[in-house]
Amino acid sequence: VQLQASGGGLVQAGDSLSLSCAASGGGFSRASMGWFRQVPGKEREFVAAVNWNGLSKKYADSVKGRSTISKATAEATVYFQMSNLKPEDTAVYFCAAGQSSDRLRLGVVHSWGQGTQVTVSS
Repeated sequence: VQLQASGGGLVQAGDSLSLSCAASGGGFSRASMGWFRQVPGKEREFVAAVNWNGLSKKYADSVKGRSTISKATAEATVYFQMSNLKPEDTAVYFCAAGQSSDRLRLGVVHSWGQGTQVTVSS
């Protein structure tokens, strides 16, 4: 599956943001999907994941309670919405496909999309 992320940009602290990741090439309906983020000089970190059927979702503690991941199979798109953005949310956000939300949380990724920059100003 090929992935194309979009929706990043410059926002202010406290704002909300929605990221999209469009899939192509087949296999999306059976793929678990996730979002990761990375800042310069640091390792890419897990943010959120949803299982192939959309029923099991995992979140990093840093975004839990203020973010939602959802999978729209008919649209071949996975969405990530985050509210109450903080400057520390500034990063390049990557979408990813994997076998399960549990394995994605462990960093086991089958396919990566290109990143989209999110910058949160204070």
